[in-house]
Amino acid sequence: MIKKILVIHGPNLNLLGEREPGVYGSDGIDVLNKNILERAKEQGLQCEIFQSNHEGAIIDKLHAARSEFGGVIINAGAYTHYSYAIRDAIAAIKIPCIEVHISNINARDEFRHTSVIAPVCKGSICGFGFGSYYLAVQALAEL
Repeated sequence: MIKKILVIHGPNLNLLGEREPGVYGSDGIDVLNKNILERAKEQGLQCEIFQSNHEGAIIDKLHAARSEFGGVIINAGAYTHYSYAIRDAIAAIKIPCIEVHISNINARDEFRHTSVIAPVCKGSICGFGFGSYYLAVQALAEL
C-alpha cells in the first residue's frame, strides 16, 4: 500500500495564476499545492511537492523517488511531448506514476496531442483543472 507520494510540477507551472488564466485558471501554484497536500492527508498519504523548469532536475528527482516514495504524480508540462529522458526515468524507477495536466491536452495545439511519457505511466488524467491532480492523489491512494 502506498503511504508517501511525490508530486512533480514541470516547466512554467510556477507561473500558474499569471500564465494563460483562460487555460490554467487564476489561482497560483501555492493554492494548488495547499489543496494537493490537503487531499493527500485526507487519503492518509504523506506528500512532497517539487517544481522545476529544468529537465535534469526533474530526472534527478524521479531517480531519488524510487527509494523514498510509493508513487509519483507528474505534470511534465511541455516536456510531456518530447522528453524521452523523462520518459526513460519514469520507466526506470518502477513505481507507479500518474501523468496529469490541468488542461485537456487533446483539445489544444496538435503538438500537445502526443505524450511520450503516457506509455510508461500507470495512467493519465487531463482536462479537469486542478482537479486532475486531486483525482491522481485519489488514484494513488487506491492502488
